[in-house]
Amino acid sequence: MSLKKGYEKKMDAQLKEWSVKIDVLKAKAEKAGADQKVEYYEKVESLQVKKEEVQSKLENLRNSSETAWEQLKEGVEQAWGDLKNAVDDAAEQFK
Repeated sequence: MSLKKGYEKKMDAQLKEWSVKIDVLKAKAEKAGADQKVEYYEKVESLQVKKEEVQSKLENLRNSSETAWEQLKEGVEQAWGDLKNAVDDAAEQFK
C-alpha cells in the first residue's frame, strides 16, 4: 500500500469516528433545555461545516497524483486540526 493510500485510510477512519461523535452531540442537543438547545445546535452546525471542509480537502487529496498529494496534505492536516479541536471542545461543553 502506498503512503498516500495509507494516509487516506487513516483519515477516513478518523473522519468516521468524528462523525459518530458529532451524531452523539446532536442527540445530546435534542435532550438539552430550550436555552442550551439553540447553542448546542449552533455548535453542531459548526462541526458539520468543518467536517464537510475536511471531506472536501480529503477528496482533493484522494484525486491528486502520488507526487502532488504531499502538497495537499498540509491543507488537510490544518482542517483536520480545526475539526479535532472543535469536536473536543464541543464534547467538553456538552458534558
